[in-house]
Amino acid sequence: MFRTIDRISDACGRLSAWMFFAVGFLITAEVIARYVFTAPTPWTEEVSQALQIWATYLAAACVLRNRDLIVIEFFTQRMGPGRRRLAESFSLAVVLAFALVATVYGAVIVAESVAQNRHTSTMLGLPRWLTETAIPLGFGLLTVQAAVELVRLWVREAGR
Repeated sequence: MFRTIDRISDACGRLSAWMFFAVGFLITAEVIARYVFTAPTPWTEEVSQALQIWATYLAAACVLRNRDLIVIEFFTQRMGPGRRRLAESFSLAVVLAFALVATVYGAVIVAESVAQNRHTSTMLGLPRWLTETAIPLGFGLLTVQAAVELVRLWVREAGR
């Protein structure tokens, strides 16, 4: 089961990388269209924002899995292995708790947007739930990955 979760996180990470690439491409194309051809497009900014939102939230679980989060190692480097494991457990528990709360509240926000038929106030007028869904989905994946990493931390240490 852990491998399946890891694969999902890695796949979301790869998808996020491609989304960020697409954002860069779209912005570059918009700059060329606007300043070279003086023909700006009305949709590029909103689509780029939506892709960036999705890419950011989808990447979170992969970033945690690969331990690429910002870490302040000043104190943990000076700790013994037992205290270091406790400190890492505490930080994973905090990530898990925050991600779980964000998942629940994000789902509530998405449900409200669908019920109220909210749209963006731009020319495209995209439904808000298109971008808001990234929050409960991304944080849901992060919740599961944090739980896996917490269990893995203790199982790995117990197996030594």
